[in-house]
This record gives sequence, structure tokens and C-alpha cells, in this order.
Amino acid sequence: MTYFDFKPNETFFIDGKAPKLKTYNLRNFEKIPQVQSLPEEIRFAIEVVGNVLPFKVNNYVINELINWDNIPEDPMFQLTFPQKTMLKSHHFDQMAEVLKSGASREEITKTANEIRMQLNPHPAGQKDENTPQLGCETLSGMQHKYQETALFFPSQGQTCHSYCTFCFRWPQFVGIDELKFAMKEAELLVAYLKEHPEVTDVLFTGGDPMIMKPRVLASYIEPLIEADLPNLRNIRIGTKGLAYWPYKFVTDKDSGEMLDLFRKVTDSGLHLALMGHYSHPVEMSTDIHKEAVRRVRSTGAQIRTQSPLLRHINDSSDVWAEMWREQVKQGMIPYYMFVVRDTGARHHFDIPLEEAWNIFRGAFNQVSGIARTVRGPSMSAGPGKVHVLGVSEINGEKVFTLQFLQGRNPEWTGRPFFAEYNPDAVWLNDLKPAFGQDKFFFEEETEQIEFDEQYSGKFNDSGNGYRNGNGTNGNGSNGHSNGSNGHRNRDMDSFIRQINDRK
Repeated sequence: MTYFDFKPNETFFIDGKAPKLKTYNLRNFEKIPQVQSLPEEIRFAIEVVGNVLPFKVNNYVINELINWDNIPEDPMFQLTFPQKTMLKSHHFDQMAEVLKSGASREEITKTANEIRMQLNPHPAGQKDENTPQLGCETLSGMQHKYQETALFFPSQGQTCHSYCTFCFRWPQFVGIDELKFAMKEAELLVAYLKEHPEVTDVLFTGGDPMIMKPRVLASYIEPLIEADLPNLRNIRIGTKGLAYWPYKFVTDKDSGEMLDLFRKVTDSGLHLALMGHYSHPVEMSTDIHKEAVRRVRSTGAQIRTQSPLLRHINDSSDVWAEMWREQVKQGMIPYYMFVVRDTGARHHFDIPLEEAWNIFRGAFNQVSGIARTVRGPSMSAGPGKVHVLGVSEINGEKVFTLQFLQGRNPEWTGRPFFAEYNPDAVWLNDLKPAFGQDKFFFEEETEQIEFDEQYSGKFNDSGNGYRNGNGTNGNGSNGHSNGSNGHRNRDMDSFIRQINDRK
């Protein structure tokens, strides 16, 4: 049954045909006509850095979003093409020497992996501390850090239409299996949600789930609809697809099928939110993008927008104000400004917290109330999402004022705390407690939570929840999760049957 019967919009066909996605990476990027005119130094830097960090770009980004008369400063070029300073100088020289020596692919990969492991591939404990269990099985394709929201990494969605150079999930794309998250079985997700009534939101993420065919995405989403879970209220899909390949929703041959799936979700009574990743206003400037947004919104889905604050790309109040105004104009909802995560090429992009706050405030002051739904700057750190509220002076001492937007312990949420002023701080671990305190209020409990996760089954389904002064959290929730790549054993099949029988 078709819910909304969308057809590809032939207005955006080229020479009578729907545009086709063509991607470029290290193997073929020198075939891009615009790249062929770049200086040798820039092309070699792309090769060196692209052997360590993931690199993929597509024909839409190349032809519609990058200003090739402004290289290398163009923000979209910085966002999608590796730059020399994305590696520290000693790492760049190390890889450059290996490439110049004519080393084998095995030696190049070995060197790349040595460098990668020094780039904090899993910040904020996302690999070890956020992985849930169901019964005795670790769900290595899920994460469950915050009480209400479970993240799910569909195995077929672990790539993107084009890679962002700042991506904090870069380990997903560099070929090291033990650094990946992925999960194939929707049945495990449904069973986990039945065991965890505190979860109201499922976030499909990756990679980019919008890289998948509609029927594949439906194989994950439809079981959630059919299960009619009383606790599930919101389905979120994290995507850069609207910015990097808007044809997905307009001219691709299965664009109508994807929009039908969105309509099916909203018709079921669930809220569907596309968490759109936008880093610069130019990503919203094309007619095809505006049509894609219009079609997505016509299904009843909402689009909420977010991005990190990035040196070389959007480190300007005016850029952010323009971005938020245009998002609202097109019917999207500004949601988050993030501090760039402490992983990968962070040193190339990072901005001191005080400067980040000033950029946010300068942009916030330029927009009307309906764009002030956005929050930031926010650090997705180990203990939780930490909001930088500003720089204050209390009893003659200059301090950072911060609060949790989300915390490993839900009781931390909204609680303000203070850190000594440090003009060079770029991340939470650069800050010290103010007023002579030895520790922030959450530090001891965070250490206990991390210990429990490491040695007590990673918050399995035994009912051991977030540790606080009163024991578990109020609903017996079980914390974090990841997914399974392999086949389930008979014990897991039996366990799922028991869950279904008692539900």
C-alpha cells in the first residue's frame, strides 16, 4: 500500500534523466576536473591525510556546493576534502614518507592504523561505556548512554553520501572492524525496548541511514511500528543526506518509496524527526535542497538541525545566524550547536570554549524567537552533554558557568556547576572546579558508573540502573548498549521468546 504516492520530480532531471550519485575517494579523486587544476601540494596533502582519515565526496557536492575559485579556504572544500593540517605535522610527515618510499599497501595500512590509534578513535567512552546487553549478549550495534534515547546503527547504513572531515565517527569508515558499530537484527532492538520502558526515543544513526534503500530502512522501522510499544514515542534519523544528496528525496527512483515510509511512521502516531546535519548556509542554498525539505515535511516528519562549531568552516556569528534564519525559513527547527569532539582532526577545527560561547551568543542575538530553539555550545563528553552557559564573575573570581543538558545520571540534568576560567580550554577535561573544589560534583559518581559498566555486565537487563545516592534510577533502567554482528545463539532466541510472551 502506498501512503502518499510521491513520484520523482522530473523538474530536477538533467537532460531528461534523474541525476546519478557518483562518488570519489583516494582511488579516483584525481579524475575530478576541478582537482586536476589544483597545485600538486594540495593534491598530495589530500592523498596523505586521506590514507589516515576517511575521504569520500560526490558529484553534487563538487559541482553545486564548493566554490572552486576559493581553494583551499572555501568552507565546503574544508568540510569534504582532507587538508594538510588535519594531521599533526609529525603524523603527516610519517605518512608522507611511507607513501614517497613506494611502500606496499600493507605497510601503508600499518602506518595509518598506528596513527589512527593515537587520534582517540572512540571519544567519551562510546565504544566501551555505552554498549548495552540483552540477556548475556552484548549489542554491539547499539548505544544507550542517556535514559530516554537508544542509538541504533543499522549495518547497511554505515557509510555516507560524502564524508565530513570533522566526523567524530570516522573509525566506522577506515576498515578496522573492532572500531565499528553495526547491527542487523531489528528483532533485538524491539526486544531491548520491551525490556527498557524508560526508552522513548530510538535514533537511527551511522554512517547515514539515508544511504539505505527504503525497503532496507523499512525492515528496521516497521517492526517498531508493528510492536506497538507503549514507551516508544519518537523515531529519529540522523542524516546529512538532505545537504549532500537531496536527490534522494526528489528524483531518485525510490524517492517516493522513502517518503511513503516516512508517512507510514507519522500515520502510526509516532513522531518522526530527521536530525539534519548542516554546517554552512550554502548547503541549504540550492533549489533541489529546498524541494527535498518541502517533500520530507509534507509527510508529517520534522527536520531538526545541528552541527559542531568548526574553525575554517563556520566560526562566525554571522554564518550561524544566517544558517538558523534559513533553516527556519525552510521549515526546519534549529536544535544544537556542538563543540567539536575530542577525536580525529579535532586540533584543526577546535575553538576555545569562551570564543565558542561568544560566537553562539552573537548569532543568538541576531535571530528572532522562533530560531531560538537552538542550544549550545554543547560538549558531548563522557559524563553527558555539557552546556557552556557563559563566563561569569562570582565573588571576584572569573568562572565558566555550565550545566548538563543530558547526564549519565538523569538527576544531573539542568544542574549548574562552575569551572575555573581558562581562556585556552577547548573541552571539559581542560577545566578544573572553581572555588577551590577538588572535583566536580559528578566525577565520583561517573567513575563508579564506569567501573560498574566495565565489571558488572555493562548495565545488563538485571535491573541495575544508573547509580545514584538512592541506588538505581527510578524505573530500574539498565543503561548503555551496543549491537550484534553475528548470529544469535539459541539462548538468545529463547530469551527473546520469553520477553515476547510476558509482554
